[in-house]
Amino acid sequence: MKWAEGIDKLGLGLYFLLCIFAIANIYSVDQKLGEKQLVFFCISLFVGLVIFVGRSKFFENMSGIIYIGGVLLLIGLFPFGKEILGQKNWYKFGSFTMQPVEFAKIGTALMLANYVSGPDFNLKVKKSLWTVLAIIGIPAAVVLMIPDVGSMLVFIAFFIALYREGLSGLLFGIGFVFAGVFLVSLAIPPVYVALTVVVIAGVLIAMNYHRMSWDVISISGIAGSIILLCGLAFGSPYILEKLPKHQRERIEVLYKGEKAFRDTSGYNLLYSKTAIGSGGLLGKGYREGSVTQGKFVPEQETDYIFCTVGEEWGFVGSAVLVLCYMVYIGRIYYLAEQQKSAFNRVFGYCFASILMMHFTINLGMVMGLFPTVGIPLPYFSYGGSSLLAFSIMTFIFFKLNYSDKNSLV
Repeated sequence: MKWAEGIDKLGLGLYFLLCIFAIANIYSVDQKLGEKQLVFFCISLFVGLVIFVGRSKFFENMSGIIYIGGVLLLIGLFPFGKEILGQKNWYKFGSFTMQPVEFAKIGTALMLANYVSGPDFNLKVKKSLWTVLAIIGIPAAVVLMIPDVGSMLVFIAFFIALYREGLSGLLFGIGFVFAGVFLVSLAIPPVYVALTVVVIAGVLIAMNYHRMSWDVISISGIAGSIILLCGLAFGSPYILEKLPKHQRERIEVLYKGEKAFRDTSGYNLLYSKTAIGSGGLLGKGYREGSVTQGKFVPEQETDYIFCTVGEEWGFVGSAVLVLCYMVYIGRIYYLAEQQKSAFNRVFGYCFASILMMHFTINLGMVMGLFPTVGIPLPYFSYGGSSLLAFSIMTFIFFKLNYSDKNSLV
């Protein structure tokens, strides 16, 4: 059929596969929630159909309004938000709830794509750099003030899209160094970390001595960076101590193990690992998992849904799910790179990077590699806001890809 030319069957096929498998696993945890997720999925498909039959330029033309609307929804949480599980990041309408941060990511991706694809954009010009930082930073700052640290971390994904458009990789290196110093200083006496920073800096300076320009600005920058890193090393334990108790314990779990906090912040992780490990190679079978059916893991249908897969479908089922995500995300990156339109390309990179951040952080959290944060597994975790938001991004991108493939330009 000629009208079907340009529809990416592999991408949409994986989308349907992930959603259907997710509904089955949510149903295993809680039958009523599984039925509700099926309703959310049907709503998402209806919205996706509307997107697909609409004009492809609609989202590019309306990106500014969608972005502002998303930011206003976030700000509205402060006077009108409903606090759930210690976070005031929900709107409640009767028996329904909505998490606006999921939709703010869509607006940010569209706005960033619109600006970056403009004729005056150039990351080497300070105006362009500061503008994209503001586009990302405004909603991220509001999310941090809610506070929703997990969702704020996802906004880092937009810098991956900017890297494709010419952002220096040095910024990523600086970010990793500062994060590494902070985390290492919590496990090793800060004085040793500071000495290591000074030694490594000295070696790097010696290796590049003849290639460096030794003016006041360069010397001040190097000295300032070393002082900042040493200050962070000594300040990390103090920063940790000032965090709220539940956030502090979530970080300490990485160093002391979940058993040290088995009655508080380590409880979820302890039973999550138990569930995943007990699944063995092939799993215990659908709706046969003792941890899942015993409901030992709180929020198992949302952020910790992967442990249900591990227990019931085993290593093989978990590996297949991970492979599906990797192929799906890789497919979106590939299609994004093939776009003739810069707007389509940037939005595709934003979408794929958001998926990658959610996927990486969620699985790392469930397996104890990252601290516990409120990050759902895309398409898989229970929740209408998350499923609908990811589905909207899915159908926007595949609509853009469809239009791009059928464009004569």
